[in-house]
Amino acid sequence: MAARRQRRVLSVASECAPLIKTGGLADVVGALPAALEPLGWRSRILMPAYPGLLERVGRTRRLWRTDDLFGGPACVRACRYADLDLLLLDAPHLYERDGGPYVVDGHDHHDNHVRFAALSWVGARLAIEGTSDRWRPDVVHAHDWQAGLVPSYLKYAGASTPSLLTIHNIAFQGVFGPDQLDRLQLPTWDFHPDALEYHGLVSTLKAGMVHASRVSTVSPSYAEELTSAEFGFGLQGVVAMRRDRGELHGILNGIDTRVWDPATDPVIINYSADFPEPKAANRRALLEEFSLAEPSGPLAVVVTRLTHQKGVDLLLEKLPTFIESGGAVVVLGSGDPGYEYALGELAARYPQSVGLHIGYDEPLSHRMYAGADLVLVPSRFEPCGLTQLIGLRYGAVPLVAATGGLRDTVIDANPENLAQGTATGFTFGDIDPGGLGFALGRAVDLYADTEAWSRLRSQALRAPVDWGTSAAHYVALFTELLG
Repeated sequence: MAARRQRRVLSVASECAPLIKTGGLADVVGALPAALEPLGWRSRILMPAYPGLLERVGRTRRLWRTDDLFGGPACVRACRYADLDLLLLDAPHLYERDGGPYVVDGHDHHDNHVRFAALSWVGARLAIEGTSDRWRPDVVHAHDWQAGLVPSYLKYAGASTPSLLTIHNIAFQGVFGPDQLDRLQLPTWDFHPDALEYHGLVSTLKAGMVHASRVSTVSPSYAEELTSAEFGFGLQGVVAMRRDRGELHGILNGIDTRVWDPATDPVIINYSADFPEPKAANRRALLEEFSLAEPSGPLAVVVTRLTHQKGVDLLLEKLPTFIESGGAVVVLGSGDPGYEYALGELAARYPQSVGLHIGYDEPLSHRMYAGADLVLVPSRFEPCGLTQLIGLRYGAVPLVAATGGLRDTVIDANPENLAQGTATGFTFGDIDPGGLGFALGRAVDLYADTEAWSRLRSQALRAPVDWGTSAAHYVALFTELLG
């Protein structure tokens, strides 16, 4: 009997770890393929060839080309890098420029709508035409607004290839004016509220939500939250429509447990759930790195973008009480200049208890998780969140707002869950200074009970955070799409 052909999925995204990363989207795009492959699905990832990426990946093969991709020549180059099959869209007129993937000097690139419509257009063409090495996907998986037009281009071409759009953060919607429709090869006749129109403009995310075969989000709670005005950012009606049709799925993210593994992590003193004792040495090393005094209470870390969404204002209000109760904190992140300044003031006020690194440093983040007793995630909304999952993996007990994926992945250390041995962290439902302050107080009190804290940390270390279950959900969905 002939072997069954491995199924093919084309993942279209604006970033992918370890090549380019601005947030959790890149981690998901980079980690999911390895989880899908044992289940019979082989992935290729289409992403832009940002400056320096072609040199970094080395040898490539050209698999597709065009003389005019929205204003200039372009081609797709294939390579194998970090165990990923990559398709890099080489279009210098769109991607060869200063700044990051989306921003230069603090402002969006003026033509982001063109840059990512081009990515989507090429994704659709590859799904329809295939590549020169005779590869064509069975399913297209589009990620966030940057790939939101893939399902639309497939629909307008009359293509049969099914598509899944995953919403990682609905707050970013890829909005531009209808005067750009012709330039982007989108039909003006479909500019109406049931398709491309979004309050007189065009939203690439809305277009994808309307036209994709299925829509998913990165946690069950976030999927439900998106049907409300509070969380839906004006698209709650479209989300509710897809939900009511049975076409909305909440699938939790996982983390790459090869990259995030305290037992093998090369930048820390290794430990595991079965051998947790060396975590104390990592704690001492983190205190020494930031010249902090040994606290009588828990050592907390914050690894985040410094924004209002992430609840940084709540931390600024309640960390002084936490510190005066015996705690210490190390913060890694960048963002709002006002928050950066205020955290600097806090560090100056408590030089023995507050460590601060403005910016991002991947090895430092590993050392922080390894050394921490607590990881703080007081986000006002959080589609899934990876910080709390990494915290669980490293025994840095998460203290999180009960929203989105945070609520789905952290089991509160209330008396009943502690007694049953199911607790893995602390959650708070009132996402305000009072709610955060009360949760911090609970953590300080439990930390004083050495035995109870040790049990909680052990339960956190053993919590499932990998892609196994979620990958199976994706495979079931892809298989359903194939009929």
